[in-house]
Formats: sequence, C-alpha cells, structure tokens
Amino acid sequence: MATLYLAIKSLLNRRFTVGLTLLSIALSVSLLLGVERLRVESHNSFANTISGTNLIVGARSGAINLLLYSVFRIGDATNNISWKSYQKFADHPMVKWTIPISLGDSHKGYRVMGTNQDYFRHYSYADKRPLALAEGLPFEHVYQAVLGHEVAKKLNYTLGQKIIIAHGAGKTSFTMHDDKPFEIVGILKPTGTPVDRTVHIPLEGIEAIHANWVGGREVAGLKISADEALEKELTPKSITGFLVGLKSIIATFRVQREVNDYRKEPLLAILPGVALQQLWDLMSVAENALFVVTILVVSIGLIGMLTVMLAGLNERRREMAILRSVGARPGHILLLITGESFLLSLIGITLGLLLLYTSLFFAQPIMESQYGLHLQISLPSLREYLILGLVGTSGLIIGLIPGYRAYRYSLTDGMNIRL
Repeated sequence: MATLYLAIKSLLNRRFTVGLTLLSIALSVSLLLGVERLRVESHNSFANTISGTNLIVGARSGAINLLLYSVFRIGDATNNISWKSYQKFADHPMVKWTIPISLGDSHKGYRVMGTNQDYFRHYSYADKRPLALAEGLPFEHVYQAVLGHEVAKKLNYTLGQKIIIAHGAGKTSFTMHDDKPFEIVGILKPTGTPVDRTVHIPLEGIEAIHANWVGGREVAGLKISADEALEKELTPKSITGFLVGLKSIIATFRVQREVNDYRKEPLLAILPGVALQQLWDLMSVAENALFVVTILVVSIGLIGMLTVMLAGLNERRREMAILRSVGARPGHILLLITGESFLLSLIGITLGLLLLYTSLFFAQPIMESQYGLHLQISLPSLREYLILGLVGTSGLIIGLIPGYRAYRYSLTDGMNIRL
C-alpha cells in the first residue's frame, strides 16, 4: 500500500505530462475497442441481411454478383430470366414459396424493386424476423408503392403522396415515368438492411410503366396512359431473379443442382449464407488492415508512455536516491516505477472505456439512421476483455524497462551533481 501511495503521489506531482500520457492511452484504447465493436456489429448486420431463404436464383453470372444485386441492390444483373422458367421452379414439389424480384428502375437514387405480396409474407432478416409495416398496408393496386424506412424518412414522405419512378438505377435519370405516378400506401419499419433503402412496387407496376417500351427503349411517339396500361396483359415476360424457400432443408442441394443444370436457359442458384461469407472474406483484408492500424496506434501510445517515463527518470535520480537513503531497497524502486506504468495503463484503459461508451451513446442514432447499422451498447465481450488485458499487460511489461534502469541507479549516483 505504501508503494501504491508513493506511486500516486509521484504521478500527481507530474500531473501535466501524466495527463498527456493518459489522454494518449485513452484515445488509443477507445479507438481500438471502437474498431472492434464496429467490426463485430458490421459482421452481424451483414449476416442478418437475409434469413430464412434457402436459395437465390438469377441469370448465370457469379455468386457474389447475384447476391449483390438481389439482396444489397448493388450493381445490375447480367441478364433477366424468363417468367416461364420462374413458374417452373415456383411449382416445384420441393418449393414452399418463392419471391420474384424485378430491378432496373429507381426513385431519387433509391432502387425500385418490383415484387408481389409474397415478399411481405415470406421475406425475413436477422434470424427469421419478418417484415413489419410502421404505417399503412402492403400494395394491392398496380400503381401503389411501399417504402423502406430510410426512403420515407430521408425524403420526408407520408402515406397518400404520389411518387414518380425513374428509368435506370443511377442517381440521375433523364427518363421519368411521370405519366404513371405511384401512391404510397405503406411504410416499413426499420430493419437495418437494404430493405430500408428500397421502393417496393407490384410486378404489374413494372410492366405498366414500360408498356410503351420495346427492347429496353421507349418507342418514340407511342404514348400509353396509366388507364390504358391497366387494360393490357401485365404478367411479366421476364424478371431479374427470385428467392426460394424450400419445404425441407435437405432438398437444398438437389434443387440447386436442378436450377444450375436447367437446359432451357442459363440459371444460377446460390446459397445466401455461403455467398455472404464469401463476400465478407473479400472485405476481410480491409478489416484486418484497419485492426492492425489501431494496434499500431495503441503501441504508439504505450511507447509514448515509455518515452515520458525514461525522459523523466534522469530528473528523478535524486528522488530515487532519497528513497534509498531512508531505507527503500532496489526492489522497492523497481516496484514503484513498474507500478506507476501499470497504474497509468489501468487508468488509461478506464478512461478509454468511458470515452468509448460516451461515443457509442451519441453515435448510435446517427449510425442507425444514416447507415442502417445498429451499434449495441453492452458490456465488453470476451475478445474485448482479452484486448484490454493485453494492453494492461503491455503497460506492465513496458514499465519494467524504466523500472530496471531505476533499479540500477545507486545511491551515490543519485546524490552526485552531474555536470
């Protein structure tokens, strides 16, 4: 206890340099734990994007490309698939449900997805959590739309408003389907997934706005009003892809093989979980690089503490000599200096945790609203405790260096005047 008291008094006597050292360690620890928390929550959010879907089917390309455009609304399909092919597998005896999707249009930078009512019945995320409406009802008419939470919030939309769909998936479009507006009839609750950033309309609505289009282009001079489009056959000729739920998980590979071997057109069926892991592995390089950088930041903070202690050690020789003269043994001096270093590490870790949770408290609503990422405010995980233990142990080991040097100082060396 006497050694601890001396260590505290010594640190208080050098409060300015000690304060800077503590600030460096606290910021380093907060950054390290913040990156770790962000990594874990990002992975959880990523893995929870889609749940309960056994297969995703689209035109033959790559597994990651199919996952990106069908689930994350990133990129475009290489080709569409025919409605007949979709119906064949929708009627498969092992298939419980399907969700057709049609992409290619947008609204003010947000993707528009054509689908049917099965989307609201069967689509799930985050361990089979179903979609829920915050306001309104699912669409029932051709010219009705259901908005994701972020779309409604960012664009300040309410039920009953009319929106115009733009052709193409870019943020800027010069072709607007302004003759066929859609009424907002529902707004979904937030999910933290790409669903929040999607405008959902019926498949028939996709066909209606393209009634005067042939081969992906608008026919010049051909005008078909909204009412006239309703009189046409609005069953899709092709769609972008579809999600599949099976009656038995045992049939997954069998149905996947049947889709991939389908001879009438080139199709690809992927397992969402496997594709998600492949995509995450591609991003793990950046994740690991960021973690290494934060480790280096913490190392710099600890090295800064070592530098301050070594720089001040020469000025404290007389202090050490006085302690020796009143009976302190060399081991006491070693314990004092090492204890100071360990105490600085513990206080720095505590301040770092306090800074982390304060930052999480203010950043949580911003991250959730802006990026759809929920940062959970909870006690440190086992991995985080291990990181903190490693930082504390490193502080103790670093303290042995100036402690050993102080141990080597003799009483005579401390009392002599060095010119």
